[in-house]
Amino acid sequence: MNKVVASAREAVADIGDGASLAVGGFGLCGIPTVLLHALHEKGAGDLSVVSNNCGTDGHGLGVLLSAGRISRVTASYVGENKEFARQYLGGELEVELIPQGTLAERLRAGGCGIPAFYTPAGVGTQVADGGLPWKYTADGAVEVASPRKERRAFRGRTYVLEESVTTDFALVRAVRGDRYGNLVFRRSARNFNPLAAMAGTVAVAEVEELADGALHPDEVHLPGVFVQRVVPLTAAQAADKSIEKATVR
Repeated sequence: MNKVVASAREAVADIGDGASLAVGGFGLCGIPTVLLHALHEKGAGDLSVVSNNCGTDGHGLGVLLSAGRISRVTASYVGENKEFARQYLGGELEVELIPQGTLAERLRAGGCGIPAFYTPAGVGTQVADGGLPWKYTADGAVEVASPRKERRAFRGRTYVLEESVTTDFALVRAVRGDRYGNLVFRRSARNFNPLAAMAGTVAVAEVEELADGALHPDEVHLPGVFVQRVVPLTAAQAADKSIEKATVR
């Protein structure tokens, strides 16, 4: 039952070339920075990533992206990552952009064993009709486009069928955790981290604070049944957090 792993390097040791990853975080909030750096140092490539966004230049998933380690991204937001946009438009990266709520539900459904679901999001657009460019050629032609999705009417309204997402691994960050894998997330870090962990066959969580004993059940945001490895962070690692945009007034 003790899921604590001594180091981030050990926790990602079996993530190899071609693996699929669900990665938690929202912008730069709640991203598993230490695990991502350990994966970068390991050298794994040709990774397929499912995450709300792909970090920023030099931060989060942006570290792997700039090193050419990611071949496919499923996300809802390009954001401020210029390298992400350059690789996508230059034909170096396959990108499936989907509505943010749909992405969240695809991850949750995957974790719950639900193969697909119907949603009204995207009806009447290329999300449902197909034709969204997933990958370009080097000269700007569309090499891979999104397929047309099944639609069905319920009570007079049209819905589109979306398939759930599961991945080989999940990398997430929690503010607190225990040795059983139970996790607590802080504020916006709770948006995608629990869902990403649920979708991964092997979920690895870096925790800013490892509880002395088990967390109280009323505290738990994600039960340990979804988590296979826990990596306690040092005080310095826990405090090292980037800000995407500093706002002053």
